[in-house]
Amino acid sequence: MAEMDARIVRYGDLRPCKTAFIDAHTPGSDQKENFTIIGGGVSESADQHVHIVDTPGFNIGAAGQPPKCRNSLHSHRTAEVFFALKGRWRFFWGRWGTAGEVVLEEGDIINIPTGIFRGFENVGTDYGMIMAILGGDDAGGGVIWAPQVIQDAAGHGLVLGQNGKLYDSKKGQSLPAGVAPMPLLTEAELAAFPEPTTAEVVPHHVARYWDMMALSDRQPARVIGPDAILRDRPGFDVELLSRQSIPATPYSLDAHEVLMPMRGHWRLTWDAGAGTEGTTALNPGDTCAIPPGLSHALAPAMTGEASLYRVRATTDKAGPTWRG
Repeated sequence: MAEMDARIVRYGDLRPCKTAFIDAHTPGSDQKENFTIIGGGVSESADQHVHIVDTPGFNIGAAGQPPKCRNSLHSHRTAEVFFALKGRWRFFWGRWGTAGEVVLEEGDIINIPTGIFRGFENVGTDYGMIMAILGGDDAGGGVIWAPQVIQDAAGHGLVLGQNGKLYDSKKGQSLPAGVAPMPLLTEAELAAFPEPTTAEVVPHHVARYWDMMALSDRQPARVIGPDAILRDRPGFDVELLSRQSIPATPYSLDAHEVLMPMRGHWRLTWDAGAGTEGTTALNPGDTCAIPPGLSHALAPAMTGEASLYRVRATTDKAGPTWRG
């Protein structure tokens, strides 16, 4: 039981970091809370707490934000997938965030194309939470910021070094000797970033919760994968399970599996042999890392709506996802 306890991160135990990224002091972005659940993610701050260090081929994180708080424009080299756990979220993209946008409701998922600038903001009325899946064990080697984000941050005391670490002049910090500031992207480099429209992105990169629930009436809804609603090979597969589509018998896998409840309360049981069986409840916002070879079973713990995202590691290269 103790070994599995170490593999479950409870929503109520999440430890936020408000200084994770370069826009931590920028008005409009300074109330963000960043969470690294599995793997180090792409946080630029030494203050970031990592709940589970070992990665299964991908990273799991989360962002919590009050209404009208936004995450500044940035890009990644590998996959970045979000589902809205709580609240309404507007995702926008392009060099200035004006190329396209989409609003996600609770349960909706977006597989944001790599190689484009993207940002997001809480457009709901209460504190919101989005859960994130980042491709690769090292989450792609960090964040690529739009130049104006770095410039704005400098005016509020934060400088990003070429070593990928933040330095805060408000705390008396400065760049160490031999460490240069992160250079701004040149106009030639910026020209290489695509500017896809909403019509180009949404049909291939966004899946709606109730559509997925309808597809999960007899078997898990294949959400991200080569034969899924969102066809891609980002280094992991994503499925949505409902009470109608849970496996009828215990099962085990050769690959890592992460369970992320969306709605309802779930009962997880496992049997590792030699008297090491156990059971626990999983609730919305919890994250559970199932190791390869562990026999386990799932069942809704009570009546009512129940849904759960299941992420499985694959041997595919972790990105890119935007094909133009």
